Amino acid sequence: MAKNTVKATPQVEEPYAPETVSSGKGVFSIVDKYIPIGNVFNEGLPVQYVPKVLFFAFIMMLYIANAHYGDKLVRKTSRLQNEVNDLRADYTTLLADLMFKSKQSEVAKQVESLGLKESIEPPVKITEKQREY
Repeated sequence: MAKNTVKATPQVEEPYAPETVSSGKGVFSIVDKYIPIGNVFNEGLPVQYVPKVLFFAFIMMLYIANAHYGDKLVRKTSRLQNEVNDLRADYTTLLADLMFKSKQSEVAKQVESLGLKESIEPPVKITEKQREY
């Protein structure tokens, strides 16, 4: 077999040098000067940290989802509490109206249109002598 005589020359990247960082006085310049994050990715992605990063991302997604669920639950509870208060007010109003309409004088007014009149003489109590069995 023939040997491959054409070889690509590997391109050597210059290592990260903190001296090339701009000498600005911003927050990111200071952080980059003392914590050289650029050196981490010179040789490629550090595979040993991928599971930890994915686990952290998963936990953060669960945390965010839990916060959204909690907010949704608070809104639903507030809406249901308002609905309960409205229904309680309706119940109280209807109960007061029913109590007013069930008074003897109000019932007498309503049945006058049917031709019924209120009795003037009191009812008679019927008693029976006690018998032996």
